[in-house]
Parts: sequence; structure tokens; C-alpha cells
Amino acid sequence: MSAALRLARPDDLDRLMGLVSAFHAETGIEQDADQRREALLPLLEGIPHGCVYLIGPGRAPLGYIVLTFGWSVEFGGMDGFIDEIYIRPAVRKRGIATEVLQDLPKALAEAGLTALHLEVDREDEATQRLYLRSGFKPRDRYTLMSRPL
Repeated sequence: MSAALRLARPDDLDRLMGLVSAFHAETGIEQDADQRREALLPLLEGIPHGCVYLIGPGRAPLGYIVLTFGWSVEFGGMDGFIDEIYIRPAVRKRGIATEVLQDLPKALAEAGLTALHLEVDREDEATQRLYLRSGFKPRDRYTLMSRPL
């Protein structure tokens, strides 16, 4: 099965909304459809702060990955954050996420990114193993903290 990536565009919004809604329901993220649409549309329209890739066939994507971009003095330049990655339950455990998490960072490095970050549920050991196999390492001295504004 191929984890081919395609940059999502505004005409992918409806298709993406279904995937994001499924991910949010699975993970307990509470967000209504209007909030979700307002968060996704700028990424699809080319805002420079991030992007969305659809994974797999364009007409029936297997999942998606959302990247956001920032700047890090510590890492020496532009860095990225995997905000969300989702693979449909029916096609999980087939190496799709692994392929994405190995190939996409290579392309991002070639485009000038210096680091890629993500967060993972402390109790989700299977996903932690996936991320470790893909080259991500915990930063033992650091805890991600957030403040909604």
C-alpha cells in the first residue's frame, strides 16, 4: 500500500473534514464543524505557517498529516510541528504511517527545515514505538505546555 502524499487544496476541504472529524472523535478533541473548517481552510489556501498533506489516493485518502512551521534558535532555523497525523482504522498496521514519517522528514530537510517535532499521549505506547522507530526521540528535560488564548 502506498503512502503517497499530495498537498491538500481548498477543493479537498470536504474530504479532509471527514477525516479530521473522525480523528477528533477518536482522540476526544472537541471542536465543531465551523471551528474545524476555519482552522483548515487557511492551510489549504496556502498560508505560509503550515500545510496539510493527504495520504494515499486523492479520491479516497487513507489519512492526512498537518504540519505547522516555526523558527528555532536552538535548532538553527525553520522547524516544523506535526500537529495531527491520522490513518483510517481499516488500513492501520500496514506501514503507512511509518512510510510517511520516514519519507516526509527527508523532503522537509531538503526544503530547509532543521527539526520536526510532535507530541504523543504518554500512555499510548504503540504510537510512541512508531515515533521512536521513525527517528523521533523524547526530550527528557522538556514538557510541552500550552496556553489557549
